[in-house]
Amino acid sequence: MNPLSFQVVSRSQKCRRAKLVREQRTVSQHKLKFGAFYISALDISTANVMQSLAQEIKSFSKANLRKQCTRVTTLSGRRIIETWKGSTVQVVEETVQPETACGYVQDNNWDLQVGYIKPYLLLGSQDAAHDFGTLRKYKVTHILNVAYGVENAFPDLFIYKTLSILDVPDTDIISHIEECAQFIDQAKAEKGVVLVHCNSGVSRSVSVVIGYLMLKENQPFGDMFALVKSARPASCPNPGFMQQLKNFRPQDATQANGLGHD
Repeated sequence: MNPLSFQVVSRSQKCRRAKLVREQRTVSQHKLKFGAFYISALDISTANVMQSLAQEIKSFSKANLRKQCTRVTTLSGRRIIETWKGSTVQVVEETVQPETACGYVQDNNWDLQVGYIKPYLLLGSQDAAHDFGTLRKYKVTHILNVAYGVENAFPDLFIYKTLSILDVPDTDIISHIEECAQFIDQAKAEKGVVLVHCNSGVSRSVSVVIGYLMLKENQPFGDMFALVKSARPASCPNPGFMQQLKNFRPQDATQANGLGHD
């Protein structure tokens, strides 16, 4: 057996193979050239954009900037306008007509009106509780503070009880009635006078006093609310407190806690 094997290739086959190799080389060269062209075009495009941006920045004038102002409304309701002029800021107070003004506006007038509920029970705002002349005028000896974050002004001169109650409808105001009633009864037993106050003397303190009267006199909400409203016209518990007081059953609380009538 012959160890060598020979393959006979015709001239035409050689020509076809040579042509195929040349075509493959040509395609590869075109791909390389196209890739080089693509990368080069991308670099040139990026360079042009950066150069254009740099020219725009250099040619930009501050005179083309629009002047802006900032309006600020403080917690007191005061409105001011801040305007930059050069490197300094100019602050001017904005005048708002009463008919166009809206939002929170601070009332700087002191509310010293005190609601006379019983000879031993008064109702008012924190202003009354912080005014020594008013406290002396009404012979106050005890102060029930049901506000949140309001300090007691004269801790060495009066007997205080503080309950931090939030004036929000979800607050369970009824759960505080018993504790408040005990303090009010303490003042009464000591022949004293207790002032019940919150912040504005409108919602929390009013609700506590109404609840106390309902508990002690076993009277319905409507009658006790009318009594308190006549003593302090500003009385207006929030909707949540109103509903809780309407649903309040003093007889149930009396039986559960042993609290009797006056």
